[in-house]
Amino acid sequence: MNTELFIARRILSGRDKKSISRPMVRISVAGIILGITVMILTVSIVTGFKQEIRNKITGFGAHIIISNYDSNSSFETVPIPARPDFYQKMKQMAGIRHIQEYALKAGIIKTGGDIQGVLLKGVGSDYDWSFIRDNLKEGKIFSVSEAIRTDQVIISGKMASLLKLKPGDSFTTYFVQQPPRVRKFMVSGIFKSSLEDFDKIMICDISHIQKLNNWTSDQVSGLEVSLSDFDHLDQMTAKIQDLVGTGLNPDGTRLQVEKITGKYPQIFDWIGLIDTNTWIILVLMITVAGFNMISGLLIIILERANMIGILKALGTENWSIRKVFLYNAAFINFKGLVIGNILGISCCMLQQRFGIIKLDPATYYVPVVPVNLKLVHLLLLNAGTILVTVSMMVIPTWLITRISPDKAIRFD
Repeated sequence: MNTELFIARRILSGRDKKSISRPMVRISVAGIILGITVMILTVSIVTGFKQEIRNKITGFGAHIIISNYDSNSSFETVPIPARPDFYQKMKQMAGIRHIQEYALKAGIIKTGGDIQGVLLKGVGSDYDWSFIRDNLKEGKIFSVSEAIRTDQVIISGKMASLLKLKPGDSFTTYFVQQPPRVRKFMVSGIFKSSLEDFDKIMICDISHIQKLNNWTSDQVSGLEVSLSDFDHLDQMTAKIQDLVGTGLNPDGTRLQVEKITGKYPQIFDWIGLIDTNTWIILVLMITVAGFNMISGLLIIILERANMIGILKALGTENWSIRKVFLYNAAFINFKGLVIGNILGISCCMLQQRFGIIKLDPATYYVPVVPVNLKLVHLLLLNAGTILVTVSMMVIPTWLITRISPDKAIRFD
């Protein structure tokens, strides 16, 4: 029989209502409950934010962009081949989920008395519509065919609101070039972005931009590469860079490989700042819970000084007595973790299901607080909390070694 465990259980079950340590134990349990609940909410919300924003940005712009080095950030891009020499090798690389061509062109939309600047993004038959389909607010997705050019386009909800457009409406777009050109388009669908950088994007058939720029059908602004795992972004960018090379092409052009974090640094820097705040919160919560446990255990030890003296007088070793109170702390810790996990998981599930807490999309890029509740995060948080708090419990149990049996037995 585990003697230390037996005594620890008796201490917990035998604590009377007038016990000094009773309220301290409740405070310790409350500290653990508060700490683990806040930590679960923090990690779930932060990872939810990161996942949601990353998905939005990569949904519109992929993980890696290959374009002409001379294009820089201009909307009047220099074309590259739609199927460069390295295309097939890149397509077969492990970790690459999809590759698609695109073309960009700046224009001006005019509807009645309303005028708005717009960035046309031409897409081909290889375009992955899954993200747009998931974020489609009204209308439908149009199909792109190499044989027949379509005049249908998809615009953002903000653009539709400013220009008072709805699915089925036609409008005129002007292109400032030599000579100036005009195209008439029809709204096929309206997507919601919640990101200002993408509100002015209008998705159209790539052949329109190729025709406006006097390009051939195998010339595009660039290639968008989607990865299977965002965490491998730096590694995959380096591999693609090695494949593309840094030398000049036969036509005198040079290609550049740009990762999405470099294209939108302000957004990803903001995400990085959130990570820093998360670690600060986690450290504070664990520290507060640990000190609550230390103070509670100290009260329990002092209250049981008489019992400690008797056990020492009977020849019980210091470490054996310390184990009694470590078991006691573990029981308190376990109770707090169970209740805290129930509260934290329940709050996350309610937010995930009903979207109770709303946000301003203009500031936070999402309309509601996103939640990413994962089992691995829960296991790591609980394991980390147990490891830190139980380790901190060793400190107050050291007081037991300083208690003298003869004085403790007379302790009143």
